[in-house]
This record gives sequence, structure tokens and C-alpha cells, in this order.
Amino acid sequence: MFELVRTNDPVLISWLRAQMADAGIEVLVLDEHMSILDGSIQAIPRRIMVADEDKREAQAILAEADRIATGE
Repeated sequence: MFELVRTNDPVLISWLRAQMADAGIEVLVLDEHMSILDGSIQAIPRRIMVADEDKREAQAILAEADRIATGE
């Protein structure tokens, strides 16, 4: 498994899940329920994991998210 990104942004996580699903890439979100332990202060970022063979395509999708976020 490859760690694509660590984030606490629920919108980014949801967007990545949807985009990856459309591309046929299975996503595993680790530490998703850790907010129970950290008191919902988001001290523990969620890790978005993809299979090694999907790394390149997943990175391209993440780059698209960066372009959208910066308005490019």
C-alpha cells in the first residue's frame, strides 16, 4: 500500500474517495475514527492509502485536487 496523502480535510477525503471510485481505484482511509480519541481536535490526520499499482493514477488525481484548490 502507498500513502497518498495525510489530511484532516473531510471535503478532500470525500472528493478523493469519489474520484478514486470513478477511476476504479480502491481507497483505504486509515485513522478515520481517531477523532474519538483526540477529542475531535483533529490532531491525528487521516491517511489515504492506495494500492502500489494505482500510485501513479492516484497521484494524478491528487494533483488535480491541488489545481482545483489553488484555482488553476
